[in-house]
Amino acid sequence: MSFSLCKSQQNDDCELPFEGLAKIAGGIVALGKFDALHIGHRELAIRASKAGAPNLLSFVGMAEVLGWEPRAPIVAKCDRSRVLSSWAPYCGNLVPEEVQIEFSCVRHLTPRQFVEKLSKELGVVGVVAGENYRFGYKAAGDASELVRLCEEHGMGAYIISSVMDKNQVHRSMNSSDLKDKGQVSSTRVRQALAIGDMKYVSELLGRHHRLMLMLKEQGERTKTSSGWRVSAPKSYLLNLPPKDGFYENCSLLSGNKNPVACRVFMDTMHIHLETDEADPLDYETYQELRLLGIEFGDSRPVRD
Repeated sequence: MSFSLCKSQQNDDCELPFEGLAKIAGGIVALGKFDALHIGHRELAIRASKAGAPNLLSFVGMAEVLGWEPRAPIVAKCDRSRVLSSWAPYCGNLVPEEVQIEFSCVRHLTPRQFVEKLSKELGVVGVVAGENYRFGYKAAGDASELVRLCEEHGMGAYIISSVMDKNQVHRSMNSSDLKDKGQVSSTRVRQALAIGDMKYVSELLGRHHRLMLMLKEQGERTKTSSGWRVSAPKSYLLNLPPKDGFYENCSLLSGNKNPVACRVFMDTMHIHLETDEADPLDYETYQELRLLGIEFGDSRPVRD
């Protein structure tokens, strides 16, 4: 379950409403951006679960406030709960909750004011962060200051080492980024998707990448000599696709149906799904607005 804690407000005294957030009080929050929900993020959740009820605390609306160019999420919003549920076996059978705070509510807080909000308003009893985590206005606070301030407020603070990228071939992908020291990151996932290396993406995510597609009735569906072909504009995609090209060993997921083996071809404007089985989409699926999942196997595009 995901909670949004604040409406967009452009003032320094933004109060955070916590209706329905009783589960957060007394829990442990892992701090981060959590865009990709990759194996590094999972480690934060695992450490949080060892100290209490795990929660992921992140900020939304940063792009709008800071003027960043909008970009597609790595994990579709509608798919995040599935990913977090898959972490339960790693987290003592606890599913991490997501807590999102509007960035505009906290952007001007000093490190001390931020920790005070965690303690007094959220009511958490501990925090987990990576060794490179920075917080507060202009990223003034680091992990060591987080520990010190949490101790002052009677909260536990757990700092974990970065999860490093073990793929030596791609270790230098972010060499131009001064923040990159070879650790797993959302940026690294985006770059792996950009070159279409789905095996590498799977290693970084700890799961296969699932692309979500909201199929509308104007999508094209045609019968082929061996099965079916479904085509739709890329504008129907809800998260970040890999590089354009032809991908084999994929799976099509629709509702509660069993996965259907498929091939995926993406060009500049469209995504095409091909199957060798009976029509994977029934009449109702095709006629109504329907959410589909496309899961990529560990491969590179066969052709661009």
